[in-house]
Amino acid sequence: MGTLVAYRLDDSIATITMDDGKVNVLSPMMLAELNEALDRALEDRAVVVLTGREGIFSAGFDLSVLRSGGPEAPAMLGAGFLLAERILSFPTPVVIACPGHAIAMGVFLLLSGDYRVGAAGSHKITANEVAIGLPIPRAAVELCRQRLAPAQFNRAVILAEVFSPDDAVAAGFLDRVVPASDLGETARSLAAQLATLDMNAHAVSKLRVRDHALKAIRVAIEADDAEMRAST
Repeated sequence: MGTLVAYRLDDSIATITMDDGKVNVLSPMMLAELNEALDRALEDRAVVVLTGREGIFSAGFDLSVLRSGGPEAPAMLGAGFLLAERILSFPTPVVIACPGHAIAMGVFLLLSGDYRVGAAGSHKITANEVAIGLPIPRAAVELCRQRLAPAQFNRAVILAEVFSPDDAVAAGFLDRVVPASDLGETARSLAAQLATLDMNAHAVSKLRVRDHALKAIRVAIEADDAEMRAST
């Protein structure tokens, strides 16, 4: 459907695949294409499987845009966290199949899925903002707060700890780890199971369960945007 994002519908399962040929940076174009794919999944009333290219889910925002100092930076930041908020409140189940590294905004998207399955291997799962000299956005803090285990929350956010896929399960970044060769089939099998749910009950329950987190994320997005625009 685009140059960076592919969309495939099989029965009631929509597989959305990010692939920029590199590390799947969440550039303005990538974010726009992901929203277009979600629009299509909504029209198809499909359960979503969101994934990346082999070895990488996403390495996060396009740093060249983020550090440019122009108006594109806050716009991209806002678009990224609005996408995470959209996935977190999406009316059908969203399975995330993480084939490798998930870093910075990539890990925040990971935290937005309903069920997260990762590929085993020497992959990095990390909110690395502090390690690269960027204060972590408020919206990212709220995304981490609503899914990470209390024992790992501070280490992940304040110390930019790097988690292996197995350790990421205990921390709350992932729900399950499988061999890389099984990732696609496992994600599709999970999506097929979730497709048997009553979708209205799922959508209503999801919003009830995540009401506090979603409100906090929206407030945080506005605060981050105001701060970034004031500094540009």
